[in-house]
Amino acid sequence: MAGAVMLLGIASAASAEPRDSIRLGMSIEPAGLDPTIAAPVAIGQVVWQNVFEGLTRIDADGKVLPQLATGWTMSDDSRTITFRLRENVTFHNGVRFDSSTAKFTLDRARGETSTNPQKQFFQVIDSIETPDAATLVLRLKEPSANLLYWLAWPASVMVEPGSAETNRSQPVGTGPFRFAEWRPGDRVRLERAERYWDEANRPALASAEFRFIADPQAQATAIRSGDVDAIPEFIATELYKSFEGDARLASVVGNTELKVVAGMNARRKPFDDPRVRRALMMAVDRAGLVEAAMNGFGQPIGSHYTPNDPGYRDLTGVAPYDPNAAKALLAEAGYPDGFKTTIRVPQMSYATRSSEVLQALLAEIGVTVEIVPTEFPAVWVDQVLKGHDFDMTIVAHAEPLDIGIYARPNYYFGYQSDAFNEANHEAERATDEAARLAHYGRAQEILAQDLPALYLFVMPKLGLWDKRLTGLWTNEPIPSNDLTDVRWTQ
Repeated sequence: MAGAVMLLGIASAASAEPRDSIRLGMSIEPAGLDPTIAAPVAIGQVVWQNVFEGLTRIDADGKVLPQLATGWTMSDDSRTITFRLRENVTFHNGVRFDSSTAKFTLDRARGETSTNPQKQFFQVIDSIETPDAATLVLRLKEPSANLLYWLAWPASVMVEPGSAETNRSQPVGTGPFRFAEWRPGDRVRLERAERYWDEANRPALASAEFRFIADPQAQATAIRSGDVDAIPEFIATELYKSFEGDARLASVVGNTELKVVAGMNARRKPFDDPRVRRALMMAVDRAGLVEAAMNGFGQPIGSHYTPNDPGYRDLTGVAPYDPNAAKALLAEAGYPDGFKTTIRVPQMSYATRSSEVLQALLAEIGVTVEIVPTEFPAVWVDQVLKGHDFDMTIVAHAEPLDIGIYARPNYYFGYQSDAFNEANHEAERATDEAARLAHYGRAQEILAQDLPALYLFVMPKLGLWDKRLTGLWTNEPIPSNDLTDVRWTQ
């Protein structure tokens, strides 16, 4: 009996020890693990801040903070930024980080052959100097109000030259976790790095697994059974309320930058006619769509901007829901009987459901929409983003403050506006905050009028995780699963 009591005591003590591993569920498996060569946000949701770090970083409140740069100074004309770099940083393969590494990373991102998804961010850089190993100097073509912010994005993380070509499958960074294993179709596993430059803030977690679960019902089963400990972005809105009041799981609703838009290809008729685009927008009951497709989770928007972004303007009233006015606009544009079109829809549940609601709403004004399921990211990126082979599509744009995509030449919308380009350019170069936000306000207004896309709603962050976990982000100012401060508590 005494032996049994002793064994029970040992078992109880062991079970009381805090866990040091975590299993997170994600809906989408990234096609690679290098955010400097591909755009899908699932890449950054695995490796940003965990494996890779940048000169600057964005914190849970959306603030830009120093990271591999300890600080910086700006010249009086705002055209030269001098960074002071950390001197005790090494990559996971033992190579030291210094100014030459930073120069390599930025030159690679802005070079002619660059495949960086945010290449345009780095075009403002005119030249890069490395006076010594701990000093990096960026000479700019013109002032850039957003550069420090852009340098905090996943696309701007620092890359070790020797591993640059293999980071897609074997990422090597400076972060608190190192890459351990990738089982395609199943999971990615990270382990705590043996050495980390920020010794005072080494993560409590010894390992982390990202498990890829695309099916909403399977997600619900996995989190209920404890097969995963957290699903930071739960996709089954119709099931989410069933977790409220759960004794073991926390239901956490936060903000995101996920702007759900139905893009139209302005290179093709009838979408080259702004009257047609406006008619389609006025056929959409945004609030009704959010209720029907998202079970009420989401906030209608009238432009490519979220209420979380500085200088947000509510422009949902610019093209309000009015089916009769929509029919009149179609007739004026030469389509009194409507027309037929297709919409390419990624397999994510928000996109599928939203497209079905759109299909019904547009049918009421005589527009017949055929839904074409499209694998995401591979097929969608190839056919829509790169190939421009689509009439309409629907997708959530996840990057923060990314209104500048409408100024990119040959972007998938096919939208061209000198007025928008000017407003966006002035916003990006304005060093006065009030002026910057005024220009962004004008840019929002132009999009609300021109409607290169149907602006639908901002998705919330519907988190589900074990109540003993702390440190997971409630809000998502940038798509991420930053594990730096995550830990188990008793």
